[in-house]
Amino acid sequence: MKKKTILLIGIGRFGKHIAMKLNQLGHEVMAIDHNEERINGVMPYVTSGLIGNSTDEAFLKSIGVNNFDICIVTISGNFQSSLETTYLLKELGAKKVVSRAERDGQAKFLLRNGADEIVYPEKQLASWLAIKYSSDHILDYIEIDDSSSIYEVNVPKEWVGKTIGKIDIRKKYNINIIAVKENGKADAFVSPDTLLTQDKTLLVFGENKMLNKCFGI
Repeated sequence: MKKKTILLIGIGRFGKHIAMKLNQLGHEVMAIDHNEERINGVMPYVTSGLIGNSTDEAFLKSIGVNNFDICIVTISGNFQSSLETTYLLKELGAKKVVSRAERDGQAKFLLRNGADEIVYPEKQLASWLAIKYSSDHILDYIEIDDSSSIYEVNVPKEWVGKTIGKIDIRKKYNINIIAVKENGKADAFVSPDTLLTQDKTLLVFGENKMLNKCFGI
């Protein structure tokens, strides 16, 4: 994985978790927040931290935002600041701006003002919880687009002791098994002869309506 330089603006709980994960992945992160306590709290996980107002054009200009691979705006509770920050980043030549939104209306304004991508932490977490806990089989999921996803599922009881070729969910539901996990390790080399056991989980890809039909969500 190529190491990236990332400007992270807004170090609330969401921003701090992003910083921690980016640090774990080995990226270089500069954190910005107006709150000194928040900056001090995130310093173990970032390359550098600055206390400042991200809606101040001179302040952002002094940082050289165009030198970062990605600028992530995770300001919460102050949409005006998020909007102004997003706009200024793009005006100052930021290569890629990812901004946090709490609802669709905010996303539209952020996109119009320069955001390249939008993240919805609350909305995405709500979807994840709803899908995970509405079925006995689902352990995790990744939404690919509005119509398709990847699910991690327990092997249904009726499939235990059968091979992938025997259950043939690709033919029945147009669902692909892309990996089999056992003891936390994924094996992408699956074949029709792969035997399904109770201690395995499956990573399956397909249309949401067929995944829902197959796994009873």
